Amino acid sequence: MISPMMLRGLWAYRGFVLGSVKREFQSKYANAILGAVWSLLSPLAMILVYTVIFAEVMRAKLPGSDSNLAYSVYLCAGILTWGLFAEIVARGQNMFIEQANLLKKISFPRICLPLIVVLSALVNFGIIFGLFTLFLIVSGNFPGLAYFALLPVLVLQVLLALGIGMVTGILNVFFRDVGQFMTIAMQFWFWFTPIVYPASILPDTVRPLLAYNPMAPVIQAYQTVLVKGELPDWGSLLPVLVLALLLCVLGLRMFRKRAGEMVDEL
Repeated sequence: MISPMMLRGLWAYRGFVLGSVKREFQSKYANAILGAVWSLLSPLAMILVYTVIFAEVMRAKLPGSDSNLAYSVYLCAGILTWGLFAEIVARGQNMFIEQANLLKKISFPRICLPLIVVLSALVNFGIIFGLFTLFLIVSGNFPGLAYFALLPVLVLQVLLALGIGMVTGILNVFFRDVGQFMTIAMQFWFWFTPIVYPASILPDTVRPLLAYNPMAPVIQAYQTVLVKGELPDWGSLLPVLVLALLLCVLGLRMFRKRAGEMVDEL
């Protein structure tokens, strides 16, 4: 997938990559009085809203569970992890266009840009998911050792998002309609994924279609671990792994072939 030359380039420009991630994070809160504290307050408020609204006000119940917080945990598990996926895809499809001036003026390994996108998204996700984990511990809903099964699921999700982001990012340089299409497609994709509803409530005629949704087993894996405290169905994730690797390989091949043309097009 990644050639030794690319790896050497990434290592040589690691300072550039890490500096870019740091600048992006700082720029979000540069003119805010509370600064980076907002990165904690925003997700904390979201978790509290979901808990209060669905657990206390609406008394929403998750089928098969008697816990008042089960649906809130289910919802947060899906929305927070979908947010990471959507952020990488959205930023990936625009990364070359947004950095057009940088690409034209400075010589650096272009493969640094996807890495910056992923690391920036992971920093944001790490803060949000860290608070969510703290909420699980305080509320007595921490899943135990099964929690560590989330790491390979996270890696798989990032690979899938990166593959989609790279392919659409390169295509978007030459065909700007790709970015517009993906924005709409992601909205439909969100609602076609069992995030705010359990898959069990879908009609029998619709449920088999989830087999064609690669994010469905990924989100379900998170929910299985965080809600039930059980290991995910690894077999259901194998097709997603194959798809993610194929997309990453395709993205890298397109990148090598079109890198020069992209600069000219921009």
